[in-house]
This record gives sequence, structure tokens and C-alpha cells, in this order.
Amino acid sequence: MIKAKPFSLEQVRLLDGVFKAAMERDQAFMLSLDPARLLRNFRVAAGLPTTAEPLGGWESPDCELRGHTVGHYLSACALMFAGTGDVRFKERADLIVSELAACQDALPAQGYTPGFLSAYPESFFDRVERRFMVWAPYYTLHKIVAGLLDAYAHCGSRQALDIAEKLAGWIHARLSRLDHEEVQIMLLNEPGGMNEALANLYGITGKAEHRALALAFNDEVVLDPLARGVDQLDRLHANTQIPKAVGAARQYELTGETRFRDIARFFWERVALHRSYVIGGNSDDELFFPADRFAQHLSPRSAETCNTYNMLRLTRHIFAWEPSARTMDFYERALFNHILGSQDPETGMMLYFASLKPGHFKVYSSPEHSFWCCTGTGMENHARYGEAIYAHNDESLYVNLFIASELTWDDKELILRQETRFPEQETTRLTLLCRRPLRLTIKMRCPGWANGVSLTVNGEAVPVRLSADGYIPITREWSDGDQIAIRLPMRLHVESLLDAPDVAAALYGPIVLAGALGTEGMPDVYQKLMHTRESPVHWGATPDVPVLPGDLDAVLGRIEAVDGQPLTFRIDGITLIPFYRMHHQRYTVYWKTGSAV
Repeated sequence: MIKAKPFSLEQVRLLDGVFKAAMERDQAFMLSLDPARLLRNFRVAAGLPTTAEPLGGWESPDCELRGHTVGHYLSACALMFAGTGDVRFKERADLIVSELAACQDALPAQGYTPGFLSAYPESFFDRVERRFMVWAPYYTLHKIVAGLLDAYAHCGSRQALDIAEKLAGWIHARLSRLDHEEVQIMLLNEPGGMNEALANLYGITGKAEHRALALAFNDEVVLDPLARGVDQLDRLHANTQIPKAVGAARQYELTGETRFRDIARFFWERVALHRSYVIGGNSDDELFFPADRFAQHLSPRSAETCNTYNMLRLTRHIFAWEPSARTMDFYERALFNHILGSQDPETGMMLYFASLKPGHFKVYSSPEHSFWCCTGTGMENHARYGEAIYAHNDESLYVNLFIASELTWDDKELILRQETRFPEQETTRLTLLCRRPLRLTIKMRCPGWANGVSLTVNGEAVPVRLSADGYIPITREWSDGDQIAIRLPMRLHVESLLDAPDVAAALYGPIVLAGALGTEGMPDVYQKLMHTRESPVHWGATPDVPVLPGDLDAVLGRIEAVDGQPLTFRIDGITLIPFYRMHHQRYTVYWKTGSAV
């Protein structure tokens, strides 16, 4: 079933580069948050005293989604501790777990059912079951359970697992009062990834009750067509569906039922290969749209960042079952462009939508007045960079991504150090530190965008022989200090929309280039964010964006590199830089091409 196992975050450390810098900005933001303020609504619900000031946005005391950030934050702290060893994040995770346990113990005195834990009343779930409007309480509960399981997995918190088991007992009691049809109707209210969270709990406890709960949260209206290879995703809320597919993937790994594998694979193929923008993101105004109507959906609300967070999680499952360079090509595209580009380099704040409306701009969260769903997944995103760089089986080590990092593989007594400035440079160098000679196949990913690949081992050229999975295997007995160098020439190319061949984006290798259009008419985003819960994507009129004369070949031929400035180009007087480096000004990713006007 699993052909390429992921290495744990504890085994991978980022080295200096753009990803480590993003992680460090995320660390600073996470440490700036006051746990007492994050936990305030939980303590109020439990009748416990608190003097903490409330947070704003989606964590406001009157917001029905309050509490979801605590789950994200708990996951992010656990992941950051795993990926860095910084005990400050374990201390934060342990503190939050302890506080949540106190709240769970105190809630029955407020009239709540034992095991219940939330920052909002239990009546929210009554409303879900009665088909009344309420904002996604199971979505928030999923985040809390996921955070608890991450604290158990990465911080060794048995208390976190105990809380999660009590919560599962509460969920079981609720669902036991409902018949199958009533549960399915309940799932019309966004359930998040409850099917995955409970499957992960089952993976830890092995309890049949937890397995049954996970299966109960499978939405048959959405998953059954996917199992038949039928795409009925148009106009569905995108990030409600992606976690369901992730849950199906995890259930396949735990139960061996191939139906769940088929669901996850087909969903991935449809979304990653047919429903995604050039940056790897998907959806407009949070909805899937027909795959032949991209030109109508280049809007300020395109490419919700949460979606890409969850698609990367699904991609890791798909890759583990069947390692493929094509799968990792998508992962790289989404990671380097959307996720890396979703963070404000000045403040560490996060995007909700990666706007693809020509002439628009990026709108980031504020430190205390947003707490959108994408703020929560954003904290996790920059703690997860080490998750897919490498993978392995008993005989092989996969090098999937070209990110400066160091892998420690204790079972093989091997340390692998990858030094690179990719994508600013098109080379990477791997150094092996072995305690003893080691027979091993190292499989280097050959990206689909690479314009030819060359390899050396200890300075000597080796033949590039591509295997069926798109990797270049190098099998030998390795010694301490051996080095592999790979050169991955990048080239300029364009990708047009299927439904609008005259609308195209420019790329250099896997890196999406955006045209810098200045700051004229841009609003004071951060001031406005202090007075709204919504992502203020419609502020200010969008200026006209230049049309690039000529057909695609003519446009491509006019793009010229700027000497001395890596990943910087110009066309018709407009500067092009990577989307991930485009901040605090207007830009366009997709250009209208054709005859000059």
C-alpha cells in the first residue's frame, strides 16, 4: 500500500533559504500571540474566570466559528517543535492542552454533556441536527481534534489524547441518537475533516468505535460519485470537499478498502490537473467552477489558501501510494508559488485568497483582527515545509524537492545535507555523511519542467537514466563525504487557459511570474482590516492591465532576463518577478495577449 514513506518532521531540518526565512517569520507571529487570549472563549464557555482581552475577526466572542484558531495553533506549535526542536513551542502546546483539559472538566457544571469541548455552546450542534443555520461547529471541532492529535504525536502529550478520546465519546453519544439519513443530512453543514481526524484517532487507539465514527462522517452525496469516477464538483464549496477526500485517503491506509483509494485518487486528479490555476490553487469565491470557465473566474477571491493547504496534504497520500514525479510537480508548483507566496515578508501575516484578478493585489490578515480559516492553516503551512522534501522505502531514498535541508535517517546511520539556492539557481548539491559504507538507491526527481538534466557523483558525470516514475535512480555503495550534484536547467514558457487560449501566464521553470503594476489607488489594507471580519478584496477600483501584443510565441520571445537580478525579467517595459516575491503592489499573473490595441 505505502511504497514511499514520508520522513517525520523530526528527521528534517531546514537550512538557510527562502523556506527557512518564511518559517522563522511564522515562528515570530506564533510567539507574539497570547495563549490566554486564544483560550478566552473556551474559558468563558466553561464558566472559568479570565481577564484576557478578546481577539477580533473570526475569534470574536460573537462569531460562531470562534475556537477554530486554537486547533490550528496547537497543530502549528506541535509541528514547529517537531521541525525545529525549539522547546518554546512544546511549552505552548502543553499549556494549551492543559487549559483545554480544564475547560473540558468544567463544562459539565455549565450543563453540558461530559466530554464536550468547544468555545461555543453545545446548542450549536443541536441546530446542526435540526437543520438550522449555524457556522460549521464540526469544522471547528475537527481543528481542535487535529491539534490534540498533533500534540500527542509530536509533543508526546498523553493528556491531549485523553481529551480527544473524551471528545470522541461525546460525538459517539450524539450520533447514536441519529439514524443514517439524519447523519447524512447533518453533513450538509460543513464538517471539515472529521472523517480524517477520527480515522487518525482510530489509527492510534485501534478502537472499533473510533473507526465507526470516522466512517459515519463520510458524505455519501459527494464521495459516492467520486468512487464511480464521476466529477460532480461544480458549484460545491471547495474547502468543504477537499478534507473529505483527505479523510478517504487516510481511511484507505487504515482499512485497506480500495474504494477510499479510488475516491482520493480521482478527486486529486480532477482538482490538481483540471481545476487548478497556474499557481496550484483552486476555486473562486470559495466554490469549484466548471473546468472550462477559468477565464470567467480570475477574481479577487480566487485560490483560497486553505484549499491548497489541504490539496498538499492529499498529494502526500497520493505520492506515498504511487511515487511519481508528476505528482510532485504539482506539489512543487503549489508550494513554491501559492504557499510560499501567501505570507507577507514584512509582518508574517497570511493570505485568505491569492487574488488572480489582473491589476489586483494581495490582502493579508492582521495580527489581532482577522483569524480567518487561512490564518489558521497559514500558521501550519510554514511549519510543514519539511514534510515532502524526502521519502523512502527499505531500498531507496527519494529526493522530491530542491529545498535547502538536512535529513537524519537513523535506521541507515545516514545524514543527507542538501545545499541549494533553488529556484534562484538551477543546481542542488547533496552530501552524504555515513558512519559506514551504505548500499542505497538515491532517486532524484526529474521535474517535468526541466530543460535537460545533468548529474555528477563526486565530480564525475553519470548517465541520466529516467525510470518510469520520473525519477533518476543512482544505485551504489555510498561512503562518507560522497556528493551528488544535479543541474536542472529552467526555461521560460507560457501556459494559457484551456477556455481562453489568448489568456496566458508566464513561468520560469516551476516559478510563476507576476507583472509588477505599482501601487496607484491601493487602499490602506491593514487599517481597514481592523474593522471587518471579511477579506477586503473589493476595495478600490482595479486599473486596466496592458495587453501583450502578438501570439504566445511572440510574447514569449519578448521576455528578457534582467542582468544581475535572479528570477527577474522584463517585457514591454513591465518587470516580471516570482509570484511568491510579489507584495504590497498591484500585479497580474494572467495576461491578455493578441493584436495591439
